[in-house]
Amino acid sequence: MMNICLRYYVFFLVLSLSLFLSSVWFINQDLVYFIEYEMLLLNSSPIVMTILIDWMSLLFMSFVLFISAAVIWYSKEYMEGDYNLDRFILLVVMFVLSMMLLIISPNLISILLGWDGLGLVSYCLVIYYQNVKSLNAGMITALTNRIGDVALLMSIAWMLNYGSWNYVFYLEEVKMDFYMKIITSLVILAAMTKSAQIPFSSWLPAAMAAPTPVSSLVHSSTLVTAGVFLLIRFNYSMTEEMLCFLLFISSMTMFMSGLGANFEFDLKKIIALSTLSQLGLMMMILSLGDYKLAFFHLLTHALFKALLFMCAGNIIHSMANCQDIRFMGSLVQSLPLTCVYMNICNLSLCGIPFLSGFYSKDLIAEVMSMSYLNIYIYLIFYISIGLTVSYSFRLVYYLFVGDLNFSSLVALSEKSYIMLKSMGLLIFLVVIMGSVLSWVMFDSFYLIVLPFSMKVMTLIMIFMGMMIGYLMAKFTLISNNLSLKYINLSFYLSGMWNMPILSTLGVNFYPIFLGNLYIKSLDQGWTEYFGSQNLYSFFRYNSKIFQLVSNNNIKLFFMLTVIFLLFMMF
Repeated sequence: MMNICLRYYVFFLVLSLSLFLSSVWFINQDLVYFIEYEMLLLNSSPIVMTILIDWMSLLFMSFVLFISAAVIWYSKEYMEGDYNLDRFILLVVMFVLSMMLLIISPNLISILLGWDGLGLVSYCLVIYYQNVKSLNAGMITALTNRIGDVALLMSIAWMLNYGSWNYVFYLEEVKMDFYMKIITSLVILAAMTKSAQIPFSSWLPAAMAAPTPVSSLVHSSTLVTAGVFLLIRFNYSMTEEMLCFLLFISSMTMFMSGLGANFEFDLKKIIALSTLSQLGLMMMILSLGDYKLAFFHLLTHALFKALLFMCAGNIIHSMANCQDIRFMGSLVQSLPLTCVYMNICNLSLCGIPFLSGFYSKDLIAEVMSMSYLNIYIYLIFYISIGLTVSYSFRLVYYLFVGDLNFSSLVALSEKSYIMLKSMGLLIFLVVIMGSVLSWVMFDSFYLIVLPFSMKVMTLIMIFMGMMIGYLMAKFTLISNNLSLKYINLSFYLSGMWNMPILSTLGVNFYPIFLGNLYIKSLDQGWTEYFGSQNLYSFFRYNSKIFQLVSNNNIKLFFMLTVIFLLFMMF
């Protein structure tokens, strides 16, 4: 069992490093390779597999492989004792390969293969533990993603108008073309389902039913980022209206998830909602027209979010699979290294200066401030940044500072060395990679000149978020938790504005209710009465008369003969 983890760990690590160096070379030389491989020739119609290799795909693949390597090595200890560890590792590898296919595809058909591969394997991984909760979570994940798959299939059908599925050729040339508008709209719909934007957000926290290593991979660099990456590829073909629509949706998603995370008590769900908030941020800057910045944040976010999930997994593992943060507290004494790692990730997520998250997040905030936007976008953006800090510090208070509320577990210790080593692999990148990428990715410096008040707005929101997070979470013997005062509101907000109910029961209830009505009143009601049952009774009644006649034919014959003779006589 160790062999399979070790094999893929080394292979992915070496491949990741070589791809990173290649991407630096590609940026330096300004190269793009478009490879066409002719698979077969049928009646002089070639079937060609196309691959697009540029700095963006190489850099993203390098990050995905590095995080996958760390996750596979981490799984060796986290999934220890699992009878199907080999199957689990192979599922993770299939997941990574689907993502690779999606990243290097300039063609809608091969994108669909990778896209559907991600959807299918994510379903297998979410239902891995095979209980009712996992199966429900897997179902909502698969079915929500099917909407996006259908949108992608429809865009493939519309693409036939151009005579080729290689969308890269048509993005800028036919921007105002009617067909391209429809294709781009469908691609935006597909990206919204995969990246869990409103109203498709409810599957993302539900997918937390998967094992923690899977959550770490899915929520950092693979499944949820696929939608953002597809839109980064399609960003040239988006019209003003599409960008405005995307800006509104992403700002609402960012705000909703930030608010929900402040009222959530499940450790993994808090981090999942945090992912949703960051996806909203990426979509937001993408819809403001800066795809490079969206990609920059995509990469830095992948690193600290993967490590954040790994730390959460270690804590859950140590606390006998307890995920409720109300039972945790003072973990800094018993799990010091995990807590240090988690704190660094949290600070990076908040955008504290000179950690990797700061370089992308602060730049996004400043570019947004520089744009000519209305007060709604400006306010909701900064409030969402404040909410991010708020739930992060609430988490810090519950996990590291407060009292340990699980008194039966007094023997917590940090003995999981393989998990700690795989986490140590990522921590250096979480600290330094933001500055490295800002040097590598951008060919010129971003010089942003703003008034002092707007320049420090991000820091002001960070400090306000810290205060609010601490005050909302604080509970001792003498002071109640503030969120308990508004219990109904907190149910509504932590329930993601009733979205899980609307996207499950809301979609299913009326069709099932109408189906039941149809069966009762029509199928097994009037149709039955006038249709099949009526015909059956009519034929049965008539056949009984014929039966009577045929059974008594001799008697009837004699009787008719007698009547005939009598009739003749008279």
